[in-house]
Amino acid sequence: MTDPSTGAAPAPRRMQLRGIHHVTMICADLQRTRAFYRDLLGLGVVREGDNDDDPGAQHVWFGDAGGSPGTLVTFLEYPQMDEGRVGRGSTHHLAFHVSSREELDAWREYLVGAGVPCSDALERSGLRSVYFRDPDGHLLEIAAA
Repeated sequence: MTDPSTGAAPAPRRMQLRGIHHVTMICADLQRTRAFYRDLLGLGVVREGDNDDDPGAQHVWFGDAGGSPGTLVTFLEYPQMDEGRVGRGSTHHLAFHVSSREELDAWREYLVGAGVPCSDALERSGLRSVYFRDPDGHLLEIAAA
């Protein structure tokens, strides 16, 4: 069908992605994960309880106080699962954003002081980054532009 006023075919309708809503990962022990993400990294617990898709599996959502999309990282507790392995189909890392390079350096100092092994601050392609792992081995990055 053409537009009667212009005679042109209408532009195809496209979905519009607005960003990432949340990322869900698997952990062995939600108490340990809660201590890391809430107590060490300072993320708020937005919601917790049974997973909607797998009743009986515990699910915790971390993020900002309002549970805003784009701030959400969730974990499902499956202590019986095997350790993950890196390869196609796995996630390489999850990156958190901070507002300045000074804040990034302060995070690195804080994490090292808390006994979390971290990379040196790396400069690459306009980003300054620090890498470390959570208790289940997920690779995390804190990055500043």
